[in-house]
Amino acid sequence: MSVFHLEFHPDTSGDYDEAYAWYEDKTEGLGEQFLADVRNKIKVIFANPEIFSVKSKQGYREAKLDDFPYTVVYRILKKRKVIFISSIHHQSRHPRMKYRKLV
Repeated sequence: MSVFHLEFHPDTSGDYDEAYAWYEDKTEGLGEQFLADVRNKIKVIFANPEIFSVKSKQGYREAKLDDFPYTVVYRILKKRKVIFISSIHHQSRHPRMKYRKLV
């Protein structure tokens, strides 16, 4: 059991919803597969937050989804016991958008 809890940047739900709608519009059920892939990756992160390496000076880590071109971007805030999910980032978008600040 993880000693951490999850926190999400407020814009993360928009990332998630937008991708879900796009995939579901392309093929019925594909959006659900996307959601399952995101949930599974977050479960892996939650179970072992340090499994993915640090990718930025600010300490952000990146976990690529298995079946979709998206990355779960997060930071571990050890003092607060928080795994902060910054974004669900499409890999072809500008990388500046994936490292969102805490609010």
